[in-house]
Amino acid sequence: MKNEHLGSNFDDFLEEEGLRAEAEAAAIKRVIAFQIEQEMKQANLSKTAMAEKMHTSRTALDRLLDPANVSVTLQTLERAALALGKSLKVELA
Repeated sequence: MKNEHLGSNFDDFLEEEGLRAEAEAAAIKRVIAFQIEQEMKQANLSKTAMAEKMHTSRTALDRLLDPANVSVTLQTLERAALALGKSLKVELA
């Protein structure tokens, strides 16, 4: 039996299996969660203090920082950025 994926790249494989969008969303969320956590550490902000600055609950912040939870809104990202003194930049590439 011939391997149909031989010579293809991983992106092609994910695309063919219908998994590329899901995999990319998960990877992006992991990076965003990591960046927010790093900025919080640099600003010496606890989760409670960050949630207060974002005008949200600690539970909502936990969802934002959970790399496995890809359900995040632009509004939540914007509030996190503002709470950290940053701006949110979203672009299509």
